[in-house]
Amino acid sequence: MTPPSIVKVDLLLQGGHHQTVYLQATDPLLQRLFQAVSVTSQPPELFQIPLQAGHAGLCFSSQHLVGLVTEPPMYIQPTFNPAPLEVLLSPYVQMDQFLTAAEHQALLQTTIQQASAFVPTQTTTDTPDYRQSMILPNVDGLAQRVMERIEQVLPAVLTQLKLPAFQASEIETQLTSHNDGNFYKLHNDNGSPDTATRELTYVYYFYKEPKPFSGGELRVYDSKIENNFYVQADTFQTVDPRNNSIVFFLSRYMHEVLPVTCPSKQFADSRFTINGWIRR
Repeated sequence: MTPPSIVKVDLLLQGGHHQTVYLQATDPLLQRLFQAVSVTSQPPELFQIPLQAGHAGLCFSSQHLVGLVTEPPMYIQPTFNPAPLEVLLSPYVQMDQFLTAAEHQALLQTTIQQASAFVPTQTTTDTPDYRQSMILPNVDGLAQRVMERIEQVLPAVLTQLKLPAFQASEIETQLTSHNDGNFYKLHNDNGSPDTATRELTYVYYFYKEPKPFSGGELRVYDSKIENNFYVQADTFQTVDPRNNSIVFFLSRYMHEVLPVTCPSKQFADSRFTINGWIRR
């Protein structure tokens, strides 16, 4: 079917007014009229359309154009460019020399002595190839000093993260080792009903010197709000696992542990952490 060359256009204006004009199908004015009714956020445009072979004129603002009736029917695909979602930065706090040198060394030596008690870690979803590391099931008193120090610094951490003060209802803890090839893929720490009250995640790093491994950085992703949910942005902060330092960040942040390279593959050369969650 041959496309029409002339289009009858009824201009529907505010107040119940209307005017009929005949336009070439290729007339840029027709496209401007369609644009005016399909995009309301643009600056108002003034239309001046000649009538009666130029003996009269119709003048109106695009704000007053309600709709168009065309014969034959014509349709356009509105151009819609959604505004980019605002990226919400995901700040963290890292404190160096968290324990005294003696406390750090004692924790390291005791942990290495417990090598045979470590077992492979699991995730709640049991997704294969999602997390590779080892964990000590029974921390006993190993983490006691770290827990005490966390309670001491928590008010300052909340201030730095610009969070309202709260009394921790529970501080969960575990002792984890990452050796050659170990990692933890992208996840958050409070995405289930059982973990919903986790407010802050913390990671305390300790290992031998000189550093016997590479990698194992913590990558904390920025956030966007999409359909009322926090989702991962493309940007992130990379946290170096500095010896005898501790990191705090919101448990809802998406994060991952990058792969560790440990040439010796010896347990004592692992990247060790006491890590866990502070619940409201």
